[in-house]
Amino acid sequence: MIVSGPLLFTVYVIAALLFIYLLGREASVSWALTAIVVLVVGAMIGGAVLWAAVNVLDLFGGPVADAAWLWVPGAFAAIALAIWNLWRSRWWRKVIALIAIPVFALTAVLGINAAYGIDRTIGDLLGISTVPSGDIRDPGVDPPPPDPAEPLYTTWTAPEGMPAHGEVGTPDPAVPNTVSGFPARPAEFYLPPAALVDNPPRLPLVIMMMGQPGDPDVTFIGQVLDEFAAKHDGLAPIALVIDQLGDPTQDPLCLDTDLGKVETYVMQDVVPWAKLHLNVLQGAKVTTVAGYSNGGGCAAYFGAKYPETFGNIIAVAPTEYAGVERNDEVLASAFKGDQAAYDAVKPETIMAAKAPYPDSVGIYAVGQNDHAFAPGTKRLADAATAAGIAATYYEVPGGDHGASTVVGGLEEGFEVLYPRLGLAPPPGS
Repeated sequence: MIVSGPLLFTVYVIAALLFIYLLGREASVSWALTAIVVLVVGAMIGGAVLWAAVNVLDLFGGPVADAAWLWVPGAFAAIALAIWNLWRSRWWRKVIALIAIPVFALTAVLGINAAYGIDRTIGDLLGISTVPSGDIRDPGVDPPPPDPAEPLYTTWTAPEGMPAHGEVGTPDPAVPNTVSGFPARPAEFYLPPAALVDNPPRLPLVIMMMGQPGDPDVTFIGQVLDEFAAKHDGLAPIALVIDQLGDPTQDPLCLDTDLGKVETYVMQDVVPWAKLHLNVLQGAKVTTVAGYSNGGGCAAYFGAKYPETFGNIIAVAPTEYAGVERNDEVLASAFKGDQAAYDAVKPETIMAAKAPYPDSVGIYAVGQNDHAFAPGTKRLADAATAAGIAATYYEVPGGDHGASTVVGGLEEGFEVLYPRLGLAPPPGS
């Protein structure tokens, strides 16, 4: 684990010791003044670099966590101090200064990563999946049978020997991109305990997308659904976490753009494959599109535009609409300055045009302390309510734009949806 624990603590301690050593170069007023100037200038450069990365280059797909505004200037200040120590110093101080530079950079990366809590291992941070290829338990029935009339919780009895936990993996063979040609990275799936027994029931389907930069990562939804399954005799949706980016440094906007046909990939490659090859129920009422951050904006979009496919939406800390953080650039590049065309793909516009929604449920969740994404999330929830969607706006207590909100938002989402999905009795029954 690199978001807490001994490894992270050790890196922090080493960085602190190196900083103290470099700061203690001389015991003089002139050195103290020089060090202050070096640290201030380094911090200012770091702040400017981060500002440009967020607001000009859009390397992070939107606002960054408050912690980044401390770690990046701090790292640049410490690196500036190390560089200053290379001049007019003993050879061993030069060596220590050279060692300190990458240590300070690594410490900032790990500190920011820990603030988000999304990439929990080194493999996650490097975009290397450690999830093995797995058997999706393809039912091999084409076409799938009609959905049963009775809620599953009324007909299901967990058999003896059912596994206590679900399984995660990457589908083998992979989810195809035959229609779209979109270069998606491998998807990951979660199968609950009820899906792992002989003669398993067909279960609800969740298609989820993560944030940018990021990777398809089933960890969080798998954790949440495993907890729900433990309370409901092994019953939980089957989840498929897919890639809507192709490249973590790019944002194709969940549309068909010059960066790739993401909308075609989701609707014409992923959805038909999932409904045929995963052992899932077929109706929109039991099919959910979910997402976090960039993926949450995608979920809001697909749920608004395709209610006949996705009857349920879980949008966790979503971007309000595609490219909201760089509106002018997207308008010019993706829509050639056509404001009406850009407005037409915004979830709020779509919901107003398609209203009323006869049978859609939406959960729009955001961290209580996620001040950058909360206003847009609230506007999406209000627009959904106005359009006739049974919408819930939920603020995750103490949550920011990180792991705590992903988990808390998904927990609230499935708390609302479990009775609708036929996995639990209605409230109060």
